[in-house]
Amino acid sequence: MPLSAVKAEALGARVEGLSLPRGGWLGLAREAAAARLAAMGMPSRRDEYWRYTDPSRLIAARPARAPAFDVRDEPPVFDEIDQVKIVFVDGVFDPEASDDLILAGVEIDRLASAVATDIHWARDIYGVLEARGQEPVARPLAALCSAYATDGVLIRVTGQAKQSISLIYRHESESSDAILQHCIKLEPGTQLTLLESGPGAARFTTGLEVEIGEGAAFHHVRAQGRDQQRTTATHIFARIAAGGLFKSFTLTANGLLTRNEAVIELVGNEARAHIAGAAVGDGAFHQDDTIFVIHAAERCESRQVFKKVLKNGAVGVFQGKILVKRGAQKTDGYQISQSLLLDEDSQFLAKPELEIYADDVKCSHGSTSGALDETALFYLRSRGVPRAAAQSLLVLAFLAEAIAEIEDPTIAEDIRLRLEGWLVRHAAKG
Repeated sequence: MPLSAVKAEALGARVEGLSLPRGGWLGLAREAAAARLAAMGMPSRRDEYWRYTDPSRLIAARPARAPAFDVRDEPPVFDEIDQVKIVFVDGVFDPEASDDLILAGVEIDRLASAVATDIHWARDIYGVLEARGQEPVARPLAALCSAYATDGVLIRVTGQAKQSISLIYRHESESSDAILQHCIKLEPGTQLTLLESGPGAARFTTGLEVEIGEGAAFHHVRAQGRDQQRTTATHIFARIAAGGLFKSFTLTANGLLTRNEAVIELVGNEARAHIAGAAVGDGAFHQDDTIFVIHAAERCESRQVFKKVLKNGAVGVFQGKILVKRGAQKTDGYQISQSLLLDEDSQFLAKPELEIYADDVKCSHGSTSGALDETALFYLRSRGVPRAAAQSLLVLAFLAEAIAEIEDPTIAEDIRLRLEGWLVRHAAKG
């Protein structure tokens, strides 16, 4: 059977039972996304950027059953942060668990409510950034979000948001299959911190489109849930104007399959984009970061910092690219991807890339895999530190560069403590 037919058949199975709302600006955007999706079909292992990750669980007609992890004995992630909470349970908005969607200097709408409006500021963003991100690499699961998302939030920032906005994703049903799409627009000179936490569903597919105005700053920190059997595909599309700042960090601990994609465009002079991640996996764990950063203006800076700690056969993937377009002089691009393999069964698969069409740039990339430093481990053991504690200290030191990309020290400390807890739990398992 030709590959195109295979992709079309997989698409038909994936969207069977999903509805495509019609009418209004949002209906038009969904129809355009559905057309893009129909032209691409579902991803396959034969696709260049899916060689290291089998998409079958993400595109199956039904999600595999995934028991929800009980977190009642743990404090919620980011609990110490002043925030407006927006809660989704298996992809369905929970008004009782959520705060009032009111924040000075910020307009917050739900996608489900915006369907009824004829005109909305999000029409210039919804599906637009995702469509831009389809070249030169097709991202069909992102188009799936734009076409079939059942809900999400639309956030327009007009001032300095004094509270963070926290999107909390709860997973209760073992067979839930959730698709959410969020749009965020920061007007010039504004600032927002967006937090995301939780597993979301047995299979969770999300899209996030972010438009950052001149001199605006967007901070994003995400902690993906501990449910071991969940499968997740996330997508970030960001466009950054002159002097704007985009910073994103993702913590992935556990999960059967996680694929995090991002396409970041620096379109204004002196824009900055920092994207980082820390992944820790044990056993049946496959985590993939696929990042594409585009420099399209002068004197812009980008950083990609990804660290993965893997044991008992866990697999980590990093595919990162820096594209410097013609005329994007004085570009400063940095990319590092590293893994710490705690046994001989785990794997780290990396594909770092640079594509440069300007002659006055400073770009670097590096990728390494290794084991714990036995000399450092011996040094700590010789001073009375138990082996498990010594290993945890060295692992946290290895992850520190990625965690340092988080701007808020309180959030960074919360992430560090979550990682420390994971190490303690999994040290006991061996």
